[in-house]
Amino acid sequence: MKQLLLTSAVTFAALNMTTPAMAQEHSLIVAGGCFWCVESDFESIEGVTDVVSGYIGGHVANPTYQQVAGKKTGHYEAVKITFDDDVVSLRELTDYFWLTIDPTDSKGQFCDKGDPYRTGLFYQNAQQHDVFKASLASTVQSKPFDADIVTEILPASTFYLAEDYHQDYYLKNNLRYKFYRFNCGRDARIEELWGSVASKKYQH
Repeated sequence: MKQLLLTSAVTFAALNMTTPAMAQEHSLIVAGGCFWCVESDFESIEGVTDVVSGYIGGHVANPTYQQVAGKKTGHYEAVKITFDDDVVSLRELTDYFWLTIDPTDSKGQFCDKGDPYRTGLFYQNAQQHDVFKASLASTVQSKPFDADIVTEILPASTFYLAEDYHQDYYLKNNLRYKFYRFNCGRDARIEELWGSVASKKYQH
């Protein structure tokens, strides 16, 4: 019996050594103003496998868009980004996040003002908290503008999925999306802050 168990253990260990490890998928939750735009900016990055729009940080369970847009629930418009960390790291995505927003505006983003349009990074564990803090510190040191960064790093609460018509809005309603994004001044302000290295590479 002991010999059988030993043989089985050796065989199991050998299988583990020869079987390639499965890629790990992780998620990142960020708020950067209009979630249509944030979703668009992240979906084309290699290694990102899914991006969904939703709401986080408020005091009403299962909020609707109308409730959140009414600016009385405390929610942020946010996105949840799923990614393969064998292809792109949490730190790389966090560093990129800064280049897609105006982190100097505590009242909202671009033409959108109020609680739903504040910026934030929402950590789901201690490792994410540390990565976010390190990325922020590096960004503070290297930013090409004088204004303070006011984007908060916050513990993640329940992420509520937004309604279906908000998901992939930039693909479903491409002309309306482009009209909104241009008229809101998002890209002009990002370029003013960050220069040509901003999110244009990933725009649709």
